[in-house]
Amino acid sequence: MGIVTGLGTGKTKTLQALMQKQTAITEVKYLQTVHKELPVSEVPLTNEQMYQLLEIAPHEIYTRTALLGRIALKEALQQANITQKRPRKMAFISGTTVGGMDKSEQYYHDFLSNNTKNAYIETHDCGATTNLIAKEYKGVFDMMTTISTACSSAANAIILGANLIKTGKVDTAIVGGSECLSKFHFNGFNTLMILDKQACRPFDKTRAGLNLGEGAAYLVIETEQSAKERGVTPVCQLSGYANTCDAYHQTASSPDGEGAYLAMTKALKQSKLQSTDIDYINAHGTGTQNNDETEGIAIMRVFKNNIPCISSTKSFTGHTTSAAGSVESVISILALQHDFIPVNLNFSQQMQELSFAPEAQGKTNYRLKHVLSNSFGFGGNDSACIFSRID
Repeated sequence: MGIVTGLGTGKTKTLQALMQKQTAITEVKYLQTVHKELPVSEVPLTNEQMYQLLEIAPHEIYTRTALLGRIALKEALQQANITQKRPRKMAFISGTTVGGMDKSEQYYHDFLSNNTKNAYIETHDCGATTNLIAKEYKGVFDMMTTISTACSSAANAIILGANLIKTGKVDTAIVGGSECLSKFHFNGFNTLMILDKQACRPFDKTRAGLNLGEGAAYLVIETEQSAKERGVTPVCQLSGYANTCDAYHQTASSPDGEGAYLAMTKALKQSKLQSTDIDYINAHGTGTQNNDETEGIAIMRVFKNNIPCISSTKSFTGHTTSAAGSVESVISILALQHDFIPVNLNFSQQMQELSFAPEAQGKTNYRLKHVLSNSFGFGGNDSACIFSRID
């Protein structure tokens, strides 16, 4: 696995921040916006610092989304020992929605009036971002593709990678997503009136919206046989997953959480687990009025009177939108590896609509066997992934 968020670069810093209950949500520092009243979670690196970290020549053209993606991809490949023993057939599947918008909005007037920044036009679309992230590994991947389903993008990259492996198309898939902050989607979410001027409070009665974040995360998934042949030890098993789409509304979830309910029940069915086997749910938990109520209702429908521990780690990282599915999958696996449940920061008051409350304190030395991670996108595009301990 590889990860970079406002919590820092890499799994070690991420784990430390989670264990020490240190949020990355603070005032805007890097994004060029007038809306300083809206807190965000930004990766604590300038583009120039990321160029140096990745040893990229100053004249090369990269967007912020691509730089974040390269940092996470490099860590994932190094841990998986891909650089030394390459699998026979390997895919790279990346999710993003913003893509190169950060540069497009910066140089838009140049595009119209002169030719000085035209090279950035080619970095705008989502597919170009995937190519830039993988540029250092040219020729390594037998297949590359991009998924853009809003906030379920990275989770759907995991699902596509798993399906490609199951059907024998590839032996290994590097899956996840990357997303930087841009004025485009920052102002878009603000127009929807779902950004909180304070730190977000998922599943709290007083919740008032989400805080946007940026980041990237990738996971290396492969067959058991491929892992044995390469002499590597898996960190966990992807035991179940599902994607559904209730298409109830362009941005809102259905009142009964039908899409979320179906995603979780289908993931459980594929894993051959019972709902009582799940020890922890890393909820989508955006902190908006609509999501937390409908996701909570869906969870109650699935788990009934046996609801496991629940928290939303968006109170740490902000909502990393298209990268959220892989960012929170990595966090879920870290919880599985280190026997802890991340705290649901800023929670104080129980929602009347729900029969449960999230983990307000968190837990340590808490044995986990199966963890469910939810990622829900606009249009009701909902995905769930289950990660299981390998003893």
